[in-house]
Amino acid sequence: MDSKRIQLHRRIVLGPLLSIGIGLTLAGCLSSGEGERAPQTQVAAAITVPSHIGPDKLIGRWGIASFHNEKDRKRTETQASAGCSQPYVITKGAQDGVMMHVADDPKLYELRLKAGPGGRTYLGFEAPPGDLQDREILSATDSMLVMRFVDPDAHRRYGTFIYVRCR
Repeated sequence: MDSKRIQLHRRIVLGPLLSIGIGLTLAGCLSSGEGERAPQTQVAAAITVPSHIGPDKLIGRWGIASFHNEKDRKRTETQASAGCSQPYVITKGAQDGVMMHVADDPKLYELRLKAGPGGRTYLGFEAPPGDLQDREILSATDSMLVMRFVDPDAHRRYGTFIYVRCR
């Protein structure tokens, strides 16, 4: 093959492939740029939505126990009340959160209340509601809190927590 035929062959084969490659690259850049911006806006909005439960409802001295089967709940409430001899203390954090432990860590952290979809309330770090490190608050009264970890592994290990306010 002479050099003119090789150049012609390259133009015929490589030209359209190069155009397709450039087009796909540009399309990928444009679509991923828009796709990344939209969720960030949604995440920021989700974090700032206030919960219907205030931090003051969580602050105090609590007896704690946990259960894995709903049939054990009443017995667990009694055990949590007995835990007031050595109460778990939840205090106010510096940034309007509450100071508590997280799964598998003895250190205290400031956690925030977050409203989630469907009227759910979560307690956790600055992240979208329902993050794996969050707890879901299943119910909250002045005298009792019921929470569970969102992370399936932590929930499997620790169960559903009953917090009974100590008098």
